[in-house]
Amino acid sequence: MLEGRLLGGAIVMWLLACRWVVPMGESAIGVNWGTVSFLKLQPSTVVDLLKDNKIPKVKVFEAEPEVLKALMGSGIQVMVGIPNQMLALLGTSPTAADLWLRQNVSAYIGKDGADIRYIAVGNEPFLTSYNGEYQNLVMPAILSLQQSLVKANLASYIKLVVPCNADAYESSLPSQGAFRPELTQIITQLVQFLNSNGAPFVVNIYPFLSLYDNKDFPQDYAFFEGTSHPVTDGNNVYTNAFDGNYDTLVAALTKVGYGEMPIVIGEIGWPSDGAIGANMTASKVFNQGLISHVLNNKGTPLRPGAPPMDIYLFSLLDEGAKSILPGGFERHWGIFSFDGQAKYPLNLGLGNKELKNAKNVQYLPSRWCVASPSIDAQNVANHMRIACSVADCTTLDYGGSCNGIGEKGNISYAFNSYYQLQMQDSRSCNFDGLGMITFRDPSVGDCRFLVGVTDKGSHSSVSQTRYRWWVLLPFLIIIQIISSFSL
Repeated sequence: MLEGRLLGGAIVMWLLACRWVVPMGESAIGVNWGTVSFLKLQPSTVVDLLKDNKIPKVKVFEAEPEVLKALMGSGIQVMVGIPNQMLALLGTSPTAADLWLRQNVSAYIGKDGADIRYIAVGNEPFLTSYNGEYQNLVMPAILSLQQSLVKANLASYIKLVVPCNADAYESSLPSQGAFRPELTQIITQLVQFLNSNGAPFVVNIYPFLSLYDNKDFPQDYAFFEGTSHPVTDGNNVYTNAFDGNYDTLVAALTKVGYGEMPIVIGEIGWPSDGAIGANMTASKVFNQGLISHVLNNKGTPLRPGAPPMDIYLFSLLDEGAKSILPGGFERHWGIFSFDGQAKYPLNLGLGNKELKNAKNVQYLPSRWCVASPSIDAQNVANHMRIACSVADCTTLDYGGSCNGIGEKGNISYAFNSYYQLQMQDSRSCNFDGLGMITFRDPSVGDCRFLVGVTDKGSHSSVSQTRYRWWVLLPFLIIIQIISSFSL
């Protein structure tokens, strides 16, 4: 036990020293690093990509060992997430909270370790579509994890936050913003906790979704180039959706007594493919406009001269295995494609005038699977359906970059996506004789036929991380029962 205390004390001293060098309140442009993808780069390659682009902060959605190991010694500040599905366990079992912290935070910090600054407890747990499923689990999990941080002597350095969707508050005008009635009590408890522990309110804002979900939403109001549909709110005039949404939150926080609380934008971005309005041009214009808007330090009408504390772009890389239930665009939020290649020039305001590509990416050979010239399109529908149920074909969706390449082009794209996912196994290009392998790139215009990567060591998944936890669950329950009897 004495050895553990000495080690814990050494970690705390190191953390405090680092905190003096890099103030926690320093504003920055960060990114979300999601890993829900079939084709993945090595985590070390992604960390090098972050460093080459001077990105100082990253948010990850789960505590994946390979990702946290790669971030050790990088100097990049980390927000590590806990899935909503774990909230019930962590809120009812102090043992589980202690173990989660020990295995997923303490194991990676210290000298030459990962610089973990925040733990995101849940992800948009108050989302209306959850119908209150996680609503009453948030505060118990927060309080349990806080006690674990205190016991580990980490509470003064690592802060707990709860990323909220912007649907947690509502109003027709920003100045009248208020939290949803059923959330007012819980949000008040949450912001009291955040305030007392020096943590910010984290919110995810998506003007793209406002435009996508509402045909009457003014398109130019979603961007930062000026609008012919400004929103007038008393003496304040709003020319973009971000400022209006942000100030609605400010007003809501003011109503519960915390109008000065620091705000971090946990997710914001614009997809580049997979739907009408989701394209490279719109993505570049939005992201560059957002960055320039925030870094000019003008703030918003309700917070002049005070921009968000931090902004995490969504996202770093495309994630080709994400659910497309909201829309095909869900797999195309990255400012980089899955292989770490920049989609367009973007100045993050971090020292580089444009993005730098990932280095030393190991690709599969330059070959593709396409439809045979003699193919009968009538006999291929089932094969396409199978291929696209496994691989990502969302660029073929209406509005997607490959939507206009014709029937045979669609077939080839589906076949190739499946073929690359199968690591170019020749058998995966058979399709009952309907497919053939070619060494000539079949890409057409903006429609890019992908070549896979060979980073086989990077194919661990968030599902594996969760599986390890569910395996531990019975043992945690037994430990709790034994402990209660011993008392």
